[in-house]
Amino acid sequence: MTETDGYILIALFALPLGVALLLMLLPSRERSALMAITGLSSLVLFGLSVYIFARYDYTSTEQFQGVVAWTWLENVGFLGERGIQFKVGLDGIGSAMVLLTGIVILAGTWVSWKIQRRTKDFFILLYVLVGGVYGTFVMLDMFFFFLMYETSLLPMYLLIAVWGSTRKQYGAMKLMMMLLAASILIFTGIFAIFTEAGVGTFDMEVLYAAEYSTTMQKIFFPMIALGCGTLGGMFPFHSWSPDGHAAAPTAVSMLHAGVLMKVGAFGIIRLGIQVLPEGAVYWGPALITVGIVAALYGAISALQQTDMKLMSGFSSVSHMGYVFVGLGTMNVIGMTGAVLQMFAHGIMTALFFLLIGGIYDQAHNRDITNFSGMAKQMPLWAIFFIIGSLASLGLPGLSGFIAELHIFVGAFRSYPVVGGLAILTAAITTTYLIRMGAQVFFGELSPRWTGLKELTWMERAGATVLVLSILALGLWPAPWIDRIATTLAQTIPGVSL
Repeated sequence: MTETDGYILIALFALPLGVALLLMLLPSRERSALMAITGLSSLVLFGLSVYIFARYDYTSTEQFQGVVAWTWLENVGFLGERGIQFKVGLDGIGSAMVLLTGIVILAGTWVSWKIQRRTKDFFILLYVLVGGVYGTFVMLDMFFFFLMYETSLLPMYLLIAVWGSTRKQYGAMKLMMMLLAASILIFTGIFAIFTEAGVGTFDMEVLYAAEYSTTMQKIFFPMIALGCGTLGGMFPFHSWSPDGHAAAPTAVSMLHAGVLMKVGAFGIIRLGIQVLPEGAVYWGPALITVGIVAALYGAISALQQTDMKLMSGFSSVSHMGYVFVGLGTMNVIGMTGAVLQMFAHGIMTALFFLLIGGIYDQAHNRDITNFSGMAKQMPLWAIFFIIGSLASLGLPGLSGFIAELHIFVGAFRSYPVVGGLAILTAAITTTYLIRMGAQVFFGELSPRWTGLKELTWMERAGATVLVLSILALGLWPAPWIDRIATTLAQTIPGVSL
């Protein structure tokens, strides 16, 4: 990647923020113009995301590629000249997350065109959120990293409270209170790193090369892990997630589970493991413990749900538990699996929420026990849902398998008992997904649902993009593995092969 590519990284978060500003100036009655602007913007973001992913050179020895930087505030702490910089760059992990975001916002934009109430306001907030997500994945200055991190969170309250359903005020308030409280830990950890490094800058490349005492790393790594992990659904600070999923409108659920939860896990890697590797090694067993507990707890809880969204919400907690297990192994194959799981789960959970939103908009009901025979009434909806379910339970050839395989092998290498529990979790996942499929898709069609129509063309297009992404990772995982594994091996001291 060249410096020119660095300007494309800037465009990734500048474009959605610019779209949000443009929509503020657009009259609300101009719905066709709004659809044209957001549709074109989502296609451009998707194209740029694919381009950046393809352009990343995993054979390079550079820690970050496409680096562009301008100093914003000099002499912070009177110790150095770089201070706070507007600096962007990308590693292999970030390239995978950028691609994930491009895919999800493309599908999410299309399905959001169904919204009829205050549509312009919805898209303004949605694109501010997307701009914050992109910015988090490409920023290489901790100050601006945290700014973008918070920018991705703040629109969530209004998006859920205004356009959500089923206890939306409660879900929105609970989400924001827990995530903002967690941000205090992240902010504290960032300033601890800055102070301990003593180099007068928030530049991540400089901070990665600085020396930190073992005691400092052991104290502050868990603060970073808990702060970012709360957004990632870390047990026991996960309870905001199922409620937030259940209350959020379709596109927000897709971005919430598909991308935002991955921002939390990404923060653990970027601010925690890469900066404080000794602390990560020391707390690795604890990270694995909370991960496997979340995986089991989420799967068992999903098994008990009858609400489709709550089932998918607890399923997300379970699958994100795999991510923490993989990160805690501190070996390349397990950690590669964790990042692959971030991508795989982001795609398949976005597909789930798109499909659940598609049927809820017509039936105004999400209770599994109220449905049967839907494969006859909505065959495309059933096919897409079954593909997502097979990916979620880890069928070979789909995205979930390659991610979980890496995590299982990595876990068995470090902690065989945890590997066994992870496989047990996969069996429970299979149980609740098969149970749901048998109830909803097969049997006699209830006369209550004979008026339901097939997915709209927007929903079909979004679902198709997500399914193709599931197949791409499942059938040809090498581009992802090459980028992720190389970055982990090169940039994290102490990680084993």
